[in-house]
Amino acid sequence: MRTTRALAVAAVAGTFLGLAAPAASAWDASAVSVSPSVVPRGGTVTISVREHACSGGRVFSDAFPTARLRHHQGDVFRARATVNSNATVGAKDVTVHCGSSTVTKNAAFTVIHGGVRGGVGGSSSTGATPTDMAIGGGLVAAAAIGGGVFWMRRRGESRA
Repeated sequence: MRTTRALAVAAVAGTFLGLAAPAASAWDASAVSVSPSVVPRGGTVTISVREHACSGGRVFSDAFPTARLRHHQGDVFRARATVNSNATVGAKDVTVHCGSSTVTKNAAFTVIHGGVRGGVGGSSSTGATPTDMAIGGGLVAAAAIGGGVFWMRRRGESRA
């Protein structure tokens, strides 16, 4: 009887302590999302974090300067960051620091060399290189010479 009573008291005390303790804030990289997933140098990314304890949090990456998370709605916090114009091309990690917790999402987004600006003629943000210009000029010169030779041969055939 004594053992049963002690066991019941221990169970009630354990339940009380379990309910009174603050909820554990176990979150991982799945709470972090980056949009768009592919961005050119100089482009802007939006980092969203679904975590209730992220007020005043910060976002880090080697592709952009530190950005502060701001409340968006509910338990979602967002930050906007501009990718450095000299960022290295490739997959980039994003580290989120909220309160005393830090989470890193590996390969959260990819930086590309240059992007197409739709609606502006599709021009690349970096322009043509001198090599591109030399190749294009060589192709135009070859076409002009080839056309001239073809025209001269056809002209000679019509005289005969």
